[in-house]
Formats: sequence, C-alpha cells, structure tokens
Amino acid sequence: MDIMLQGVVLLVAGMGIVYLFLALLVYVMNGAAKIIPRFNYILPDDEPKRKSHPVTASATAEEAVIAVAVAAAAACAHPSFSSTKQSVLT
Repeated sequence: MDIMLQGVVLLVAGMGIVYLFLALLVYVMNGAAKIIPRFNYILPDDEPKRKSHPVTASATAEEAVIAVAVAAAAACAHPSFSSTKQSVLT
C-alpha cells in the first residue's frame, strides 16, 4: 500500500508542476503579446504581396453554346419555371 501512496504523490506532484509551467507559459505569452507591438517600428512587417491573375482568353463559340445550353437547362429545372411560361428552348 505504501507504493500506491508514493505513486499518487508522484502523480499529483508531476501534474501540479506541469500545470504551473503551463500557467506561467500563458502568462508570459500574454505579456509578450502586449509588449512586442511597442517595438514594431524597429522591424515592421512586410506588405502582403498581391497576386496577379493571368489574363485568360475569351470563350470560344463552342464554349458559348455549352454555356447557353446549361443556362437553359438550369432555367427549366428551376422550381419557379412553369409550363404556362414561354419555353426557353424554343
């Protein structure tokens, strides 16, 4: 039974030390987060680089026909489309 008691004491001591270390780490990190911005003028952050998008070629006639067909099919499948309206396909 004496070994079990030593194990529990060691467990509580170890977990207590880890808890205190983590609490100290949180305190130091919060303090550093408040202090470091004061010295940002010494080494400022770089401006983010803007990504340039390459110019794409215009759609071909075949792609335009496909786009019209897809749009017509989507319009016919939409719930607000009814048979009393003029058909998109005619």
